[in-house]
Amino acid sequence: MQAGAVLTLTRPDDWHLHLRDGAVLRSVVRDSARQFARAIIMPNLKPPVVSTADALAYRGRILAALRENGVPEDTFEPLMTLYLTDRTPPDEIRRAKDSGLVHGVKLYPAGATTHSDAGVTDLLGHCRSTLAVMQDCGMPLLVHGEVTDPKVDLFDREAVFIDRVMRPLRSAFPALKVVFEHLTTADGVAYVRQADGPIAATITAHHLLYNRNALFKGGLRPHWYCLPVLKREHHRQALVEAATSGDARFFLGTDSAPHPRGAKEQDCGCAGCYTASHAMALYATAFEAAGRLDRLEAFASLNGPAFYGLKPNAGTLTLERVQEQIPLALPLAESQVVPLAAGESIAWRIRASGQA
Repeated sequence: MQAGAVLTLTRPDDWHLHLRDGAVLRSVVRDSARQFARAIIMPNLKPPVVSTADALAYRGRILAALRENGVPEDTFEPLMTLYLTDRTPPDEIRRAKDSGLVHGVKLYPAGATTHSDAGVTDLLGHCRSTLAVMQDCGMPLLVHGEVTDPKVDLFDREAVFIDRVMRPLRSAFPALKVVFEHLTTADGVAYVRQADGPIAATITAHHLLYNRNALFKGGLRPHWYCLPVLKREHHRQALVEAATSGDARFFLGTDSAPHPRGAKEQDCGCAGCYTASHAMALYATAFEAAGRLDRLEAFASLNGPAFYGLKPNAGTLTLERVQEQIPLALPLAESQVVPLAAGESIAWRIRASGQA
């Protein structure tokens, strides 16, 4: 497309977002609200969001942060989640469903990623009764799809998770709604496409645009380090094909994860890429490179609501094809966050966003 061209979409949603809490929350929430109408909010705080009461209190803090940033509450809706543990009681799922404000339960295998220490150690061994209630009431299970077995190679953890966890889970609970989050491999794409029952997957912009070479371009690049980690080029190509295929099982989830600069740039840096500031521009870049910009709206704005049983948004988002440089750093509480691809030029930017 030529410079100055515009692309107007039904206002999109982010089906996997980390907002953190406190001063960090107040620093980042506006970036997501200016692009997305709704977002599934990850519950891996310290302490984690394990109850409906926790989720509603966290939602209140998000709404307060929106007000502090001058963002009208009716322009961005946080869709809350619970953090699944070995001890999550079935009654808590019923309370969450009855609240109308909790839209999923997140599975973190213990030790899989940031703040996952309280995660599940044996899904079918400890959580069967809870999963049964989730299946019965239509509460989605949002899966971080990696095993944490130290004997399994880091780059194989998603493929092994499919065999060790997903297949037994789907066999035991075939009607359970499952979202395979931040998909990263051709194995995952094939599984989601072929599996029976209500299953879907989110895909991040960074996994569409980069392979694992980005981690080592000119040296060690900590701001490209995320979990699940970037994979080989043939996996990236499989993700692009899936996202741009029109298959309704695949939809947008940024997994945008803010960390202070110092927490990334150290001898044991945190996993997570911050993309909320320019997420839709990154997705447009990936879809344009694939020659399928016409399919971005379904991926970003339609497939996710359909899976979660919600209506598409009434407003629109307009992107403009203009070269713009990604900032080298952005404010984050008393520190800075370095956005993905900081200092590089990108061909798209947000032109307008609003409610109908």
